[in-house]
Parts: sequence; structure tokens; C-alpha cells
Amino acid sequence: MEQERFDLPQLGQDSSRTYRLGIMGGTFDPIHNGHLVAAEQAYDDLNLDLVVFMPAGSPAFKQGKKIASGEDRYAMTLLATSDNPHFVASRFEVDRPGITYTSETLRLLKEHYPQNVELYFITGADAIADIVRWNNSASIAKNATLVGATRPGYNLDKAAGAIDSSGIDFHVIYLEVPALAISSSYLRERVAKGQSLRYLTPDSVTGYLHKHQLYGAKAGKYAR
Repeated sequence: MEQERFDLPQLGQDSSRTYRLGIMGGTFDPIHNGHLVAAEQAYDDLNLDLVVFMPAGSPAFKQGKKIASGEDRYAMTLLATSDNPHFVASRFEVDRPGITYTSETLRLLKEHYPQNVELYFITGADAIADIVRWNNSASIAKNATLVGATRPGYNLDKAAGAIDSSGIDFHVIYLEVPALAISSSYLRERVAKGQSLRYLTPDSVTGYLHKHQLYGAKAGKYAR
């Protein structure tokens, strides 16, 4: 697999050490500060080398639903992460044809990187409860450690119960992230109402979605 083709960061060059690569997967429709804070906390708490943000090309769980194009979601992700030296935005999933499956992404990444690169798949704690029903979930467990970002006070019983009863050897780490009270759907609702997104997502993302009139944004009405 050609590294340049898939715009993946280089890791694993020093065979005497282990590298930890965070994979921040999601639709990012749009990306917001909750995503960024969760990734930053995972970077610090888990001693990651880098966090790669991968907007899903054609999310399996959103087939038939209206979402912004992969190009728009990638562009917003790139803008949101560009000022952080240990964040990388990747087209890895956007450029792959067909439905986007996390199991396939992690398998390809595992094949691409040498054995001294460990993968940490970062997602919301609510998704952990569903991940046992995702496509080829056993492969996900084999290729990556799951990192479940939780809101303060979030009840982990459902997620823990689903993992325990799955019969699959998942390794899960939970991180409490206060900023996860924010959601992409909440941002879309505010944009449609002409309300401010200040402190919810980077200003560069707000500017982009208004310029391209995403989520019902009106031309010329830049509600920061």
C-alpha cells in the first residue's frame, strides 16, 4: 500500500520503540469542539504519538440519510485540525469507494503500518454499546483498542454490558470528556435557525459552512 496515496502519517520507523496512533472516526457533519477536546484528551491520557481524523466516506449507519458531502466534511475537518501539530486530517475513508466500514479501515491500517504501531480507535461511549453489531466487529477488536469518550455522569452500564456479553475480546478504555455535551446535530439545528456557533466549533469551520451554505446557512449571513 502506497503511503503517499492514502495521505497517512509516517510512524514505526524506530523498531526499538512502540508507536501509538489514535484514529478519530466519525461523520464530522460538522466537526465540533467536542471532537477536538476528546482527541486532545486521548492524546494526553493515552500517550499517543498522533491522532488522525478520518471523516467517513459513506457511513454504513447513515445510508439513506442526508449528510454533507465527503469533500465538505473533509475540508471542515482539515480546517479544524490544521493548527494542532499532533492532529492530522486524512482522506483515507473519503476516497475509498463503497460503504465505509470501521473494520475495513482498521484492517487496512494494520496492514499498512509495521507491527510496532498500535491503533486506538476513538469514538463516543454510546457507540461502544453498538460496536458489537458493526460489520466484522471481531476484526475491530483484533486490530485496535477502543477508546470510548464519555460525557460526565454518563452511565456506562449499557456499553459495558454489550461488550461483556459479546463473547469478543474487546479492549476498551473510557475517557470522561466534558465538552462532549456538544453534538453535530445541535450545531446543524443552530445553523438552520441562524444562531451563533461561537465556542462550539472553530471559527474556520463556521466560515466554511456559511460560505458553502451547508445545513441551511443563508448566503451572506455569517452567524459566528
